[in-house]
Amino acid sequence: MSKQLFNSSEKSNFILNMTEEKYSQLATFGLSTACFSTAVFAVIPEIVDKLSYSIVSGGLAISGVICMILALIGIMKKYIDFRKNIPFFAFGVMVVWGIVSLINSYSVSISFYGFSGRGEGLLAIIFYFCFFITAMSVKREKAITIIVNSVIASGLLHSVIGLVQVFTGKLSHYRFASLKIKINSASGLAQSPIFLAMVLSIALTASLVTAVLTDSKKRRIFCIVSSCLFSFVIMFTYSLMGIVGIVIAVFSAVASFLIKKSPAIRLVSVFSGILPAILSVIIVNAGIVGEISSYKLYDGYTLWWADSYMRLSASGIYNKDDLDISDTTEVYKYLNSKTIDIIKKYSLTGTGADQLVYPQLYTNSGLDPEITDLNTIISLNKGTFDKVYNEYLYTTATRGIPSLIALVMILVSVLMRGLRKIKKSPSENNICTFMMFICGIIIFFIGCSNITFSPIFWTVSGLLMCSEKQKQ
Repeated sequence: MSKQLFNSSEKSNFILNMTEEKYSQLATFGLSTACFSTAVFAVIPEIVDKLSYSIVSGGLAISGVICMILALIGIMKKYIDFRKNIPFFAFGVMVVWGIVSLINSYSVSISFYGFSGRGEGLLAIIFYFCFFITAMSVKREKAITIIVNSVIASGLLHSVIGLVQVFTGKLSHYRFASLKIKINSASGLAQSPIFLAMVLSIALTASLVTAVLTDSKKRRIFCIVSSCLFSFVIMFTYSLMGIVGIVIAVFSAVASFLIKKSPAIRLVSVFSGILPAILSVIIVNAGIVGEISSYKLYDGYTLWWADSYMRLSASGIYNKDDLDISDTTEVYKYLNSKTIDIIKKYSLTGTGADQLVYPQLYTNSGLDPEITDLNTIISLNKGTFDKVYNEYLYTTATRGIPSLIALVMILVSVLMRGLRKIKKSPSENNICTFMMFICGIIIFFIGCSNITFSPIFWTVSGLLMCSEKQKQ
């Protein structure tokens, strides 16, 4: 007999009567939406130049609200085992401390909603928590397979747009690395070439690992073709992240092959992640793309000049006297060093989410006193930056050391859970989600959280915490 609440109808009590299978179907939809929503919304500002990139946050809000409802249902239906569930409580602590950081931030509004065009305020962190909880509540292997496929499909969407950007220069803000260097860099629908490299790294890991593990010939072919496209496009981000992503994906595939002891012939699939990357370099060196004749990394130009300064006015232009912007290693060292100085000053609560640039502002001279536009003031401050490409430093600088401790607790706990799952059941899904998770925590050392990559990462993290009950 169906359960009812007081004298209400069965329809109004759908939560009480929802089966685990029905919930799993809804959760699969919600989490798959999280993989695509920001990318779909990013199409609008890419096509219409005058529209702000803040509209992309609408995509996160839609998938976030869907999963917020699903997370609450999952908790009510007791699909989450709270015993020894350190990641759940650690994430809760990170959200609560985010509120403390918000109260002590430079701008409460920005700390909650995020900087315009970035959108990574406390609200985004709450949505990430909901993705994590919803993924933890999924208990059917078929649902996990669909979500993994959604990650790969998301990578395909970004890659197709990336090809258009590389070979036509259209739908892109990254045709130039500087005023004189035309490179036609790929950013897909991730808003930045480096963010695209992060998304394609985890998608490439998923496709390569699946290719060496799956028993389905059709799925293996699909993953090999996808891997070729990911590997090809990721090199056109001209970023350290792209190269590291390929290395992680290849090693993950080889490790998965050894763990599962797959047929030797499947190891050939790994070359679908290597050969297209080499082809990309050859194309650049042949002068076919852009107006350059040799392949090199443009991380500094991309993250500082093209993205933060030109696209969003979220930072000042780089200072030539302080660093060589063409030296990738020097750029990352400089950002890390300056961020550590900020951490020393704001160690407890941080600067506030998405507000790393604020403590660096030193002047508004040259402006009319009546002009109070924030982006104009920030742009005037030469040598300032709004992102450090190390998520662990960025979390500490913007939300304090307690948030870093909570983040580390989450990641370590999920890592241990993943290791136990593989040891107990080295299934295709368990190995694949584990390798995707490892990819994420590694690239966070040279990348930062963003509304395109993070929904995928926290979904994958939650899947490692779930318990598969049936293969239906």
